[in-house]
Amino acid sequence: MPIEIDPTMHPDLAPLAWMIGRWEGAGVVGYPTIESAHFGQELEVTHDGRPFLQWRSRTWLLDEDGGQRAPSAVELGFWRPLPEGEVELLLTHPTGIVELYYGSTSPAKVELRTDGVLRSPHAKEYAAGHRLYGYVNGGLMWAMDMAAMGQSLQSHVSAELKRVG
Repeated sequence: MPIEIDPTMHPDLAPLAWMIGRWEGAGVVGYPTIESAHFGQELEVTHDGRPFLQWRSRTWLLDEDGGQRAPSAVELGFWRPLPEGEVELLLTHPTGIVELYYGSTSPAKVELRTDGVLRSPHAKEYAAGHRLYGYVNGGLMWAMDMAAMGQSLQSHVSAELKRVG
């Protein structure tokens, strides 16, 4: 399905236009310090005519039957497209972590690495992240590697989301 461009969208958002909308799906989370699990995700990406996207994501752990077992991660943030295909992603988490990612866009793909991580004194140790987002066969696929809890940068989470509404 082709992406319809919203006439109220700021032209600087064109490289990220494929992200705009409501998305739902599922994925897998794992890391040496936690048990692997399946999770569900709802994601909403919006704009208000200015040159940034608003990002709101929530996830929950799934039981063996695919039902919601427990709330998991929440992210709130902003995507800021920059000249020449560069992009920033600013994320806040209720766990006391704030991240600034920097990266690049290409058609239907975004790749980012943390440029800065701030943690409250009571947040878990988290050092770095690498994220990859892609528009594949009408879906939003994404993966994240992280360095945390004394571990080196490695696979942590991935999901496949479908546009809804």
